[in-house]
Amino acid sequence: MEESNIKTKVVGVDISIESTTYAMVDVRGNILAEDSFPTLDYPDVNNFVTALSENIVMMVEQNGGYETIRSIGVSCPSTSSVSGCIENAANLPWKGIVPLAAMLRDRIGLAVGLSNDAHISALGEYAYGCAHGMKNFIIVSLGVGIGSCFFSDGREHCGHSGYAGEFGHTCVYPDGRECGCGNKGCLEAYVGAKGIIQTALEMMAESNAPSLMRNLDKLSPRTIKECCDQGDEMAIEVYRRTGLILGQGLATYASLIDPEAFIFTGGISHAGHWLLDSAEEVFEKRVFGNLKHKVRMIVSSFNDRERDVLGASALAWSVPEYSLFK
Repeated sequence: MEESNIKTKVVGVDISIESTTYAMVDVRGNILAEDSFPTLDYPDVNNFVTALSENIVMMVEQNGGYETIRSIGVSCPSTSSVSGCIENAANLPWKGIVPLAAMLRDRIGLAVGLSNDAHISALGEYAYGCAHGMKNFIIVSLGVGIGSCFFSDGREHCGHSGYAGEFGHTCVYPDGRECGCGNKGCLEAYVGAKGIIQTALEMMAESNAPSLMRNLDKLSPRTIKECCDQGDEMAIEVYRRTGLILGQGLATYASLIDPEAFIFTGGISHAGHWLLDSAEEVFEKRVFGNLKHKVRMIVSSFNDRERDVLGASALAWSVPEYSLFK
């Protein structure tokens, strides 16, 4: 056996709405090199793949060369690990079916694994974060979109087509708000970033009560949370109502899956108790009786970018090795 042929590094890529981060990671999970660029600078997916490929090649050549890289793992919203495609993304600029894994493999010449961002978050938490040691847990990603992934007996459940865990697109209000996926009443339309902003706007339109939110230059989940921290009653009510809807959805999810814990990731999770107090209250009322007070709710302590890059690298190690340069 020739030890010199053993690859000791992978590339992890995290594609989010705002930015795309790519990093070289070694077998121990150490990030050796890292960079990023704005995703929305490339509304044409072909130009995006070209830019990502060139940036990865440059990083690899500057840090040991191709002979040390085994494979590439990619985290991206609205993707299927089964097809290797982005399929009808609600929040990305690229529409329809995009064979992203094949496009990157053809450009770079290395094996590429692609999975949904919530699934990658779960891999990162399982390998390196607060799910370490758990066998049955649910990751819920709270951001522009609402995603999830659950582990059962220590294994990720992807489903037949790779779309298991689309928690954000479960219906909470028939004929309710229109969601980016095209349906109405989805949980994401109330608990995702746009949904929280819409709730705030509706509350300000319904009442003349004073609120710090009325003076904000930019209304966002983060700035609404900052108003909560200053004691603004209307902002607090925005998150309380959001938490009630989230808690109802979590109760249904837990009753089906029987998890040890929910682990919350993403920007909206930083709202902390303003969101989760009411969510937990409703959860305990609605969850199947034998699960009451048995399911923990944990906000991830991981940096979102670092966790998702490491999760993508964990995916990279799991795909069959392939290279045009052998």
